Amino acid sequence: MRLLIRTCILLVMIVGICSLPSAAAQKLQSLCDLHYPSDYLYEWDCVKLSSKDSPYRIFGKLWQDGLRFNRMDRRHFIAGMSIKVPKRIEEIRGFNPMPPFYYEAEKQPQLILIDQNEMYLGAYEYGSLVFSAPVAVGVEEYRLKNGSYQIDTVDPVHESSLYPVEGTERAYPMHYGLRFHIDKRLDGWTSYWIHGRDLPGYPASHGCIGLYDEEMQAEYYGEPDRPLLMDAKKLYRWVVGGKDTGALQKFRGPVVIIMGEPQIPPERLQPVELPPQLPPTTPPGL
Repeated sequence: MRLLIRTCILLVMIVGICSLPSAAAQKLQSLCDLHYPSDYLYEWDCVKLSSKDSPYRIFGKLWQDGLRFNRMDRRHFIAGMSIKVPKRIEEIRGFNPMPPFYYEAEKQPQLILIDQNEMYLGAYEYGSLVFSAPVAVGVEEYRLKNGSYQIDTVDPVHESSLYPVEGTERAYPMHYGLRFHIDKRLDGWTSYWIHGRDLPGYPASHGCIGLYDEEMQAEYYGEPDRPLLMDAKKLYRWVVGGKDTGALQKFRGPVVIIMGEPQIPPERLQPVELPPQLPPTTPPGL
């Protein structure tokens, strides 16, 4: 009996079922339909991308800030998508909507705050923000309740046990995984992780929190040629430090606080077909 229990616990640690976008997730053709509190700090236009556009062409040297402003990655920067473009690009240099100091964390050596209203994550040390990043959050019917959680397991090469990469039989990657909750009410015990994944710019998961992982995208999707956006790795290393074993391990990590919810007008939640993806036009070195 004890062997059976230990086996079940191991399976729970290995299983990750919330990484891939849910079949119920609605693809949005316009990221202008999502509203963040920080939007009102900037004047911006809603721009529909053409096949000639790239992050660099739209945002110039601040292309990374432009992507973060839209909570999206380069792979989803495609013709037909409408995005927010500030009228004064310089204003989003170093874009960050998270509070520079979080008083509830002032006694915590590490704390992770996830604001689903902003679709952003902040990493704090004794209340001070040390870095922030855009995130992908769960669609409404799978979104985890707001509250306080804690990281209890880490795995730099985690994979989903249920969902494949779209169009393949390859398990969906959840690299740099930080597990922060297990829902024991459901059969199979659903695990929730913070991990690397795609960032389409809107809620898209079964409840996990996704961060940039362009190394994974290059390996699994063949782009971008030069991975640069690696927030999942950065957060993982910040949490685990020199205690990383390179494999799945139990780990007592920082508290994770989830608050807010994405603001999407209900009338905009309609399935849309995005146009076929064209080869990236990003200038060399970007």
